[in-house]
Amino acid sequence: MSACWLMKSEPDVFSIDDLAAKKTGGWDGVRNYEARNFMKAMKTGDKVLFYHSNALPPGVAGTAEVCREAYPDPTQFDRKDGHYDPKSAPDKPIWFQVDLRFVSKLPRFVPLDELRGAPELADMKLFKRSRLSVIPVTPAQWKSIVKRGAA
Repeated sequence: MSACWLMKSEPDVFSIDDLAAKKTGGWDGVRNYEARNFMKAMKTGDKVLFYHSNALPPGVAGTAEVCREAYPDPTQFDRKDGHYDPKSAPDKPIWFQVDLRFVSKLPRFVPLDELRGAPELADMKLFKRSRLSVIPVTPAQWKSIVKRGAA
């Protein structure tokens, strides 16, 4: 099985429905070094749980897959963009993004409280590193969450 990840987005900024409508989309604007490094480790075909953060309730809304590996995030160079970083330069980019391909919207949204209550998910990085927008998940965690979303 390819690597598995959980990626967070605020649904009013970019939701699973937005990705479904576009079919593919760039995951830009990440400005955390650990999350950036996780994206740089992603490979084409890696599986992604699409998580709606800052939502009521937050939780897993669907699945996607990496369709383009890490490349410089162009928003870091755009002075008019909210993600502009004056320390970045085109010849020495700091921030990267990946492109995702929509796979599915889960038939049933899986809320964070349910994830927290599942014994098999107790060691998820989601609960330990809750501020990260990109985190690895194990294949067993992936299967558990997708199964919950199918019910």
